[in-house]
Amino acid sequence: MRNAETTKDLIIRESANLFNTQGYKATSISDITKATGFTKGAIYRHFESKSDLEQQALRRLAKLMFTELGETIKRATTFQDKMEAIFSFFGNYMHTPLYQGGCPLLNAATEVDDTNLILRQQTFNMLALLKASVAKIIENGIKNNQVKKNTDTLFYATIFIATLEGGIMMSRLERNSEAILYTIGHLRNITNQISA
Repeated sequence: MRNAETTKDLIIRESANLFNTQGYKATSISDITKATGFTKGAIYRHFESKSDLEQQALRRLAKLMFTELGETIKRATTFQDKMEAIFSFFGNYMHTPLYQGGCPLLNAATEVDDTNLILRQQTFNMLALLKASVAKIIENGIKNNQVKKNTDTLFYATIFIATLEGGIMMSRLERNSEAILYTIGHLRNITNQISA
């Protein structure tokens, strides 16, 4: 007999890959049964609905993303090194993604709309957390005299994230690393400009 938590974890893992590659709307419960080998009944024993499964899958993808990103940032000691850790994380998407399908934040953000308010809120929360994390790095840089005192943390956090996500989108669409490399190069220049 299977362990219930192991079964649930497998369903979430396989569903997360499907949602992140095929999309939340396009992925059916039948797709999930094929990927996991479980029946619809087995899936619905662990999840109230497809919407419940979507939410738990996105939480899993977000946790993977923020755990990996957080660990690389923690190892860095200066503002510039922390920003470089972020750039490396996004730059590596094209070659060594943490999960199939690319950035879960970008994928969910481009798909969710006002018809799935819970998933939209979850995606918004992911963005807010990423934005707050980058803003905190800049704030700490200011406190440690590594970033110019008059730097607008929210402005630059927004610019960094929007530019990186845009670079990822273009590189994935063009199927080469050119856009993300240009993006990272530009953001390195901005990092240098605001550094003290």
